[in-house]
Amino acid sequence: MHTPTHQTQVRDLVIKIFETNGLLIETGNALVRHAGLTSALWQVLAALGYAPTPQPVAHIARRMGLTRQAVQRLVNVLLERGFVRLEPNPHHQRAQLVVLTASGSTALAAAEAAEAPMSQQLLQRIGAKRIAEAAAVLHEISELIANDLAPLAQAQPVHASPRKRKA
Repeated sequence: MHTPTHQTQVRDLVIKIFETNGLLIETGNALVRHAGLTSALWQVLAALGYAPTPQPVAHIARRMGLTRQAVQRLVNVLLERGFVRLEPNPHHQRAQLVVLTASGSTALAAAEAAEAPMSQQLLQRIGAKRIAEAAAVLHEISELIANDLAPLAQAQPVHASPRKRKA
């Protein structure tokens, strides 16, 4: 049986993840500004840079936990800047593949070079073993939410907010 203290631990972890995400985005924006990027653009470039093959927008969105529309807006900005190009998708006529260009690879390398000192400092202070353990726990949480908890949340009834009646 789980006590309220255990539930508080989960809540505190979730709040700390939200806080850390905000700090990562803010710090990432500052780190990659010189490369003409934001954290969100960098995230899409990295998703493309580390994918084994070019990906359609929907696959990038799914992998990043974002909506297809949000990723499409980011891809459009990257297209305008020449960091990506679109290619036909042999598996789906309408879902073009997003491909990193040479300029995109250069921008991604610049972002990673700017971020490297931060990663090195995190490794020195926290240690590779603890970082790997934290990554494993976050992966497990993500899998649990995606596979078991998200379907339950989607099945919950939507409660309409109370409306004030006009007199």
